[in-house]
Amino acid sequence: MARGRPPVYSRDQVVDAAIGIADTEGLAAVTMRRIAQDMGAGAMSLYTYVPDKDRLIDLMVDRVGGTITPPELTGDWRTDMVALARGQRDLMIAHPWMPAALPNRRLTGRNMLAYLERGLAALEPTGLDGPTKLEVVALVTAFVATFVTGELAGTTPTSEQVALIGEAVASGDFPQLAAALAEGGQGREPSFDRLADWTITGLIEQARAD
Repeated sequence: MARGRPPVYSRDQVVDAAIGIADTEGLAAVTMRRIAQDMGAGAMSLYTYVPDKDRLIDLMVDRVGGTITPPELTGDWRTDMVALARGQRDLMIAHPWMPAALPNRRLTGRNMLAYLERGLAALEPTGLDGPTKLEVVALVTAFVATFVTGELAGTTPTSEQVALIGEAVASGDFPQLAAALAEGGQGREPSFDRLADWTITGLIEQARAD
């Protein structure tokens, strides 16, 4: 029985090429045509390895997810969840397209499932039920994606923004804002660990109270 020609490339090569494009040019630049151009292949031939772009992005997310070494769990859920969040942040900074890619993804790859497994294990000492722990892990990931998006966008106020805020505060119409800024609020650098800890602790305490 005659057989077709063996594949010239592999799915891994297609995914790696897509990640390379996304890392340097953003997720919008990832198209089958562009990947084919970089690989020296025909665009239609890539559908042999990946059925569509959505599935490709799923594979990209899972592939880069396998590059993080998960922290060893200590048994302290706050410490462990902050450490997991920190690893996510490092990953998203290394691959700036990740925050935009995560929403509505089918995170069924083994690397993403391994992260989820580690998060659930970290939350085991909280005594929360399984569905609640899944929600906490998802919300922590959303927090990290939002924080990194702000970091990558550069959210430090411009001199014009600072001047406008100063003018508004000087009017006396915003006393609470004036008090916060007088205590150093405007010059305080956001600390990822501090905000992650607040977020995680708040989620757990609220979940336990419900």
